[in-house]
Amino acid sequence: MTDRPPPPVSLVNLPNALTVLRLILVPVFLLALFAEGGHDTTWRWIAWAVFALAAITDRYDGHIARKRGQVTDFGKIADPIADKALTGSALIGLSMLGDLAWWITVVILVREIGITLLRLAVIRYGVIAASPGGKAKTFVQIIAIGLYILPLPAALEWVAEGAMGLAVVLTVVTGVDYVVRAALLYSRAHRPAGQA
Repeated sequence: MTDRPPPPVSLVNLPNALTVLRLILVPVFLLALFAEGGHDTTWRWIAWAVFALAAITDRYDGHIARKRGQVTDFGKIADPIADKALTGSALIGLSMLGDLAWWITVVILVREIGITLLRLAVIRYGVIAASPGGKAKTFVQIIAIGLYILPLPAALEWVAEGAMGLAVVLTVVTGVDYVVRAALLYSRAHRPAGQA
């Protein structure tokens, strides 16, 4: 009796469908965000609902894929692209509307794109797994962006500003952590033979 390799995982599965849905929701979100000049209360609530739905798919697609054994190469590539497309479009859109300072958008996007490229650059030496800090950063970013999308009364704007401030701090700190981990991974791979 010979051991047969497991059958390949079908590309058509729930996790991949959720990832594709998130990509589709990005332009829908942007249309709602910019509707009626970008500051109509009803449209901002609609934009928030679309953003929240897309963020929820991000929470569950990877979890379902691992739990059901439906991890695919497509999912590994498309999932982070969908994540960056959602948060990046929201940040840029909010800055274009004058609701979010451009420097915040630039700091977050430079970190996100830079770390993604860094992880790809060192992947031949090993995988830099997502850290608890990185997961916390993603969660706080989503909450902060969501608060900025909502048509909050002026008296509650400090809540959104505080959340975004925390998101920026976590973004920078975890970015530095990833750089350090990548440097250690690289140095271990290039350590002369015989060195501990």
